Amino acid sequence: MKRRDQIRMTEREVADYLRAGRTLAIATISPDGAPHVVAMWYALTDAGQIALWMYTKSQKALNLRRDPRLTCMLESGATYGELRGVQIRGRARLVEDADAVCAIGEAIYRRNDSANGALTPEQLAIIAAQAPKRIGVIVEPTAIASWDHRKLGGAY
Repeated sequence: MKRRDQIRMTEREVADYLRAGRTLAIATISPDGAPHVVAMWYALTDAGQIALWMYTKSQKALNLRRDPRLTCMLESGATYGELRGVQIRGRARLVEDADAVCAIGEAIYRRNDSANGALTPEQLAIIAAQAPKRIGVIVEPTAIASWDHRKLGGAY
C-alpha cells in the first residue's frame, strides 16, 4: 500500500476535521498570477461546504470576482508524526444577497466568537452593520486532498 493511501482521511474524517477547525488558509489568484494567501475564520453549510465572508473591496474578493478558483487548507500538528490536514481546491460561488451574507456572518461568529453558539445582541448588531460591506463565498470543491500522519503509528 502506498504511503499516500495510508494517510488519506476518509470523507467522514475530513468532515469531522473541518467541523473541529477554526482558521483556514485561503489562496486566491492575484492579477499578476501570484498566490494571495490569507487566514480566515469559516463556517460550514448544511451540506458541509466551507462558507466565508469578506469585505467586498478586499483583494481576495477582487481576485475571486476576476477568477473564482481558490484553494483552502486547514492543518495541524506539532511534529511530523502528528501532521494532519485537508486541502480543498475549488471554485468560489459569490453570495451577494444581503440576508444570505448576514446569515454567513452569523454562522461564522456563532462558530468562532460566541459562548456556546449563542450570539449577543451586540454581536448581532456588529454583524448586521458589517454585512452590507461584505460578500459571502461558498467553496464548491473540485479536488480534496487529506493527510493524517498519525495513521502511520510512528512508522515514517
